[in-house]
Amino acid sequence: MFAARELPFWRLRNATVVVMILRIKHDPPGPWQSYCTGKPAWMKPLLAVEWPFAWLAYTLSRWSFLEVLEYLGSFSVLIAVLFYFRESGDRLKQKHYQAWQVINTAQHMGGSGGRIEALSELNADGVPLVGVNLSKAFLQGVSLPSARLLRSDFSEADVRNSNFSSADLSYASLNGANFRNSDFERATLVAADLADADFCGANFRNADLSDTRLDSADLGNANLSGVNWQKIRSIKKTNLAGVKNPPDGFLTWALRNGAVQLETNPNCPVTPRGS
Repeated sequence: MFAARELPFWRLRNATVVVMILRIKHDPPGPWQSYCTGKPAWMKPLLAVEWPFAWLAYTLSRWSFLEVLEYLGSFSVLIAVLFYFRESGDRLKQKHYQAWQVINTAQHMGGSGGRIEALSELNADGVPLVGVNLSKAFLQGVSLPSARLLRSDFSEADVRNSNFSSADLSYASLNGANFRNSDFERATLVAADLADADFCGANFRNADLSDTRLDSADLGNANLSGVNWQKIRSIKKTNLAGVKNPPDGFLTWALRNGAVQLETNPNCPVTPRGS
């Protein structure tokens, strides 16, 4: 005979903990003669061993002390769960600390050094990346949408095929970096230094380039649809060959202020990302 009892559940930070007590109520096995009735004679040696254990199980199933132990076990589970969630903040801090260690330790290294994963984890957790130093880093394919990258340093880094959509790169240094075919849709690049950087095939749809320095940058085949360009600080020797969807008046203004339209680099992506 089975008897199940479910204790009330506890809700802890969007987690539900249910403790179930399941006990088996044993019927008394009866006297030896009735226990053996109807069973083959060859089983009697086995039944002689089973019968006292059946009585023991029946006796223990009626022992209230075992039920107390079951409740104590359930209580210990609840305490463990409480401590787990209580320490979740500390575990998150430790995770962020380790990610920053990876980023800072790998500074000035030519390779990734685990920074792609560390940056992505921090950004996914909403941690600001203000002032992060990623100069000369290998970060191809890094995805940092909506990241807060104010005053960050990407100078001479390899950041091709990356995602910076809606990111804030105000006052950042992208000087001499390779951002080919990267996505800067709706990104804020106010007062950023983009000089000498490679943005072939990049997507700048609706990006803000106010007070941005673009001297000698390569924007070949880049998508400039809806870009905020009226307050660009400097655009001398910037290559605008094959730019897609330039806003009205932009090309005339840019060429008048020192931009050029050189032959498009054969390795420059023809279709801008996000176009």
